Amino acid sequence: MMRAVVGIDPGKAGGVALITPTGASGLPMPLVGKEIDGRYLAQWLRRVGPELVIVEKVGAARVNGRPQGGTSMFTFGTGFGKLLGVLEAMGIPHRLVTPQTWKAVVLKGTAKDKAAAIEFVHRAYPLVDLMPGRCRTPQDGIADAVCLAEYGRQLMTREAE
Repeated sequence: MMRAVVGIDPGKAGGVALITPTGASGLPMPLVGKEIDGRYLAQWLRRVGPELVIVEKVGAARVNGRPQGGTSMFTFGTGFGKLLGVLEAMGIPHRLVTPQTWKAVVLKGTAKDKAAAIEFVHRAYPLVDLMPGRCRTPQDGIADAVCLAEYGRQLMTREAE
């Protein structure tokens, strides 16, 4: 029986989500200043004890149709490496999954965009707070993290059959 699956949408605007047999929850990516808070993430992972973590495998992004700048790519890569380092150091099983792969499974039959991810979470996990704190709009980083965890949940269910 599945215990807990975590999904991580890396990056400062990303999120972290947990799916257990009793429900789901999500939170914005924990930050210290402008950097991912690896210590908080490690404490949270230790507390929730995931059986599997699904991390979105991403490459260089485009901003307004142009390649992301070198400094921001380096900053993102540093954060991504920190996430993987925490998982490796803690010995937590994890998989890197491309957006195309998890969206084909979780968002099948939709536009596979941010709105589709938010709609999926509202429908499948209505108790997940996509507008934490003072947010006025749903946070797609949290929604993507929930979708990544859902991908992991479905993967584990298939493997257990």
